[in-house]
Amino acid sequence: MAHPAEDVRPPTMADVAREAGVSHQTVSRVLSGHPNVRAATREQVTRAVEQLGYRRNSAARALVTRRTRTLGVIAVNTALYGPASTLTGLQEAAREQGYLVSTVSLRTGEGQGLKSAIDHLASWGVEGVVAITPQRSHVQALAELDAPFPVVTVEGGHQLDLPGVSLDQELGARMVTEHLLAAGHSTVWHVAGPDDWLESEARTAGWRAVLEESGITPPRVLTGDWSPLSGYRAGQELAGFALARRGATPVTAVFVANDQMALGVLRALREAGIRTPGQVAVAGFDDIPEAEYFPPPLTTVRQDFAAIGRRSIGLLVDHIEGRARKAEHLLVEPQLIMRASTRPSGDD
Repeated sequence: MAHPAEDVRPPTMADVAREAGVSHQTVSRVLSGHPNVRAATREQVTRAVEQLGYRRNSAARALVTRRTRTLGVIAVNTALYGPASTLTGLQEAAREQGYLVSTVSLRTGEGQGLKSAIDHLASWGVEGVVAITPQRSHVQALAELDAPFPVVTVEGGHQLDLPGVSLDQELGARMVTEHLLAAGHSTVWHVAGPDDWLESEARTAGWRAVLEESGITPPRVLTGDWSPLSGYRAGQELAGFALARRGATPVTAVFVANDQMALGVLRALREAGIRTPGQVAVAGFDDIPEAEYFPPPLTTVRQDFAAIGRRSIGLLVDHIEGRARKAEHLLVEPQLIMRASTRPSGDD
């Protein structure tokens, strides 16, 4: 005959105190990390906690300390590699610092959606928010909101009165363009991302600056939407220029604003009978996991998403605890990854 399961009560702080032979207040001081506790007493309490399997009640602790140890993340466009990888880096960095994360994902970063996300996270008692804001309109909408807690932007390289962390996108673009010019190309064409994206703006600015500093008039910018299809269409246009050999601007090197579009460019060139890198060198940006398996393996710029996550969470915690300047902006340095797609033509 089956018997009903016993009502097993989870251990309480009083149980820990009784097991360790100390007072309830001493257990509380040990669990709170109070410095004025003897080492032997701390060890007794710790051993009792482990033996009983005691877990602190986070809701009760929040009432006492007024700290929920919970951070919010607002993420826009998480279907794309950059925002998705940034979100992962933030979540891992928060866990490393002992924080829980509550995430709100948005399709678009329009003002009402951001306000609803802020209100939702406030109702959950978060202590601060990191907002992945890759588009200029997102950052502007965020700056107009009166959030009840500190907010840090990520990948929102802007001049607004909001603290933020981003990859040095302009430096990454400069590194790629300088690499291609050093390989002997007389100029570098560019397939940019969408106009409203801050990352796209910075990458285009870095590319343009290197050409102008080298006394080269930048070719016309082609624009995509981050997708392989848009890169493919840009690649068809570039292939037409290369094969026709018309105009004064040769097509021998292309810097594409992300790896997904670069994949499309490579296919379009290959279908047109144009060898990479023998006739046209191609470089991307992001270093997605598949980049080294592209035909040919893709030269690109690597983003350190783990570092972006650590610095973003660190900056937010500094603001929560009153240790940071209001509009501090931190940059994470990119890394140029050189592969076969830009190898000098003599090596092809």
